[in-house]
Amino acid sequence: MANIVAIVGRPNVGKSTLFNRLVGERKAIMDDESGVTRDRHYGHSMWCGTYFSVIDTGGYVVNSDDVFEEAIRDQVALAIEESDVVLFVVDISEGLTDLDKDFANYLRRHKKTVYVVANKADDPSQHHYIGEFYSLGFDDVFPVSSQTSSGTGDLLDQVITHFEEKGIEDPDEGIPKIAVLGRPNAGKSSFVNTLLGVERNIVTEIAGTTRDSVDSRYSQFGKEFILIDTAGVRRKTKVHEDIEFYSVMRAIRSLEDCDVAIVMVDATRGVESQDMNIIRLALQNNKGIVVLMNKWDLMEKSTNTTRDIEKSIREKLAPNAFIPILFVSALTKQRIFKAIEKAIEVYGSKSTKIPTSSLNDALLPEIGYYPPPAVKGKYIRIKYVTQLPTNSLTFAFFCNLPQYIRDPYRRFLENKIRAHFPLEGVPINIVFRKK
Repeated sequence: MANIVAIVGRPNVGKSTLFNRLVGERKAIMDDESGVTRDRHYGHSMWCGTYFSVIDTGGYVVNSDDVFEEAIRDQVALAIEESDVVLFVVDISEGLTDLDKDFANYLRRHKKTVYVVANKADDPSQHHYIGEFYSLGFDDVFPVSSQTSSGTGDLLDQVITHFEEKGIEDPDEGIPKIAVLGRPNAGKSSFVNTLLGVERNIVTEIAGTTRDSVDSRYSQFGKEFILIDTAGVRRKTKVHEDIEFYSVMRAIRSLEDCDVAIVMVDATRGVESQDMNIIRLALQNNKGIVVLMNKWDLMEKSTNTTRDIEKSIREKLAPNAFIPILFVSALTKQRIFKAIEKAIEVYGSKSTKIPTSSLNDALLPEIGYYPPPAVKGKYIRIKYVTQLPTNSLTFAFFCNLPQYIRDPYRRFLENKIRAHFPLEGVPINIVFRKK
């Protein structure tokens, strides 16, 4: 049973700062603007040998102008239900507010262990202000400074007394990561929510609803993996807000950390330059890639629509013909499970270890039929090939004159590798070494 701590409270009291302090890294976006955090955000922490998960949540408000208000409240409720201990964060510098009182009444209905965290107590002289927060009706109030970590030790000493087990250091270790990336409003969060069967991420018609990268555990097809919903990625010239800048950087970091990138494209708009930029970035980082043409239910179709559009996309992707393309609808669930099944297949290809004997049996005859062209009267002889023990699929060809092998022959060898071994969706690196 996982140990889970939820961080809740009204907007702008420092919940994400406390979250980052507890997990030991800047995982959540922080800004002075109210309402930066929207979805539930998970991280892992440890205190005195006890491991636990931490959930960051959006600011709880009622009767505001925020169009995300109701969705954020739903996310907060889910986080509270999931948790063993709730950290109710208030702002000691602002004092007790009516919204704090209303939220305290709401928390009591959940019948969870609650600790009031009087945040922003950066100066010890502020500690005597905590008295008014006892009127909220909870037994313990801890003055802390999330910025400096002052007071967090006393808080965590109390929190871990409620955990029956020591927990797992990193419950995500060794689990494949699949990141869902794309332009704003391509349907990434809808796709993830449909797969999970719950409203894990907030979905609206407003582009940029998702601001942070959100991880979710998912089990399907006999495998367990982590689905990462990311913020929409736009060109730098289109990004004018600091929050969106950090959202895009988080999305790119998720791409760099993942095993397989699902690139979600709005089929009604087609593959645009920014979609191609995301695909190129995935290729540069040697990630497995699956392209999903979402909102396929909105497209007018004739007999050859799918074939013609796929041909057009493949022309844009050239020479990367190994990338699978699926036509899906997150709204109607059309082919979405086929899509995730394909992503798992691509992960399997990325993890492939091909025996040296199998490589040589398959490729040396091909090389014999079509050897590298002679350069300056010198004949190039490839002796054998082996897969290198790297995180990406890399094959080393040992030969007498590696410096004379040109790119067209490199592409020939890649095509022959793909012809003999199922490596769909995975970039291949080929290096030549002197024998």
